[in-house]
Amino acid sequence: MVKDPVCGMMVDPEKAPAKTEYKGETYYFCAPGCKMAFEEDPERYLEGTEGAHGHHRMHHGH
Repeated sequence: MVKDPVCGMMVDPEKAPAKTEYKGETYYFCAPGCKMAFEEDPERYLEGTEGAHGHHRMHHGH
């Protein structure tokens, strides 16, 4: 299991509905919406957890 960098949800890489590559790393997401948010501003989600918490409150379906 790996953590979705946008919402913090734990995701099984084998079953993740979305993934992307960034700076040589693969990131897995619980939903296409998290992938889209990450791709718009990856550094925001890689800096720490502050950005993720703000997005998590607006994340639907969790």
